[in-house]
Amino acid sequence: MARIIIFGGHGKIALLAEALLAERGDEVTAVIRNPDHEADVRAAGARPLVADVERLDTTGIADLVRGHDAVVWSAGAGGGDPARTMAVDRDAAIRSMDASLLAGVSRYVMVSYFGSSPEHGVDPQQPFFSYAEAKAAADEHLRATRLDWTVLGPSTLTSDPPTGRVDTGAAASSRVSRGNVARVIVAALADDGTIHRTIRFNDGEQPIAQALAS
Repeated sequence: MARIIIFGGHGKIALLAEALLAERGDEVTAVIRNPDHEADVRAAGARPLVADVERLDTTGIADLVRGHDAVVWSAGAGGGDPARTMAVDRDAAIRSMDASLLAGVSRYVMVSYFGSSPEHGVDPQQPFFSYAEAKAAADEHLRATRLDWTVLGPSTLTSDPPTGRVDTGAAASSRVSRGNVARVIVAALADDGTIHRTIRFNDGEQPIAQALAS
């Protein structure tokens, strides 16, 4: 049994991952901002923990993380407000990495997106620009830490039924179901071979465990 803490615990992907982790016997803590979401988290098999990571400092986040075996960052501002996007997707994410080091929790899985890179190429006039900048900065900070990190880069998300099969070798972003993303998170946590790797993926034909190992 592993003790996993998931930030952004009421997100669609996070709720799916929580159910899968709980099903395999892991103990899951889901960090949520809104106490109205506690019932949904419990229904997924996780323990809700109400906290606002946008306002917590590194020490405060370390207090949440301490005692767990792994951290999953699946939180986000949801777009729309560039300042809040930077505050959550960049600044709070980076604090969570520093907090993991402070708390002595080395395993860290970042849910990013397929095109995340300092050279993301998004037009500064586009609404997506702030998100692209924030994720690139957070991912780069994570790669520079001493954490046992994995960066997951799913492509455009869909609500299609999960197939349990992905393509980790595609050169271009396509589509991937949220259910498959949740399954990749769970598989990555169980596979130390994913440590210090950036894994971009679409829906595909290869079973997830096999795709992550290839």
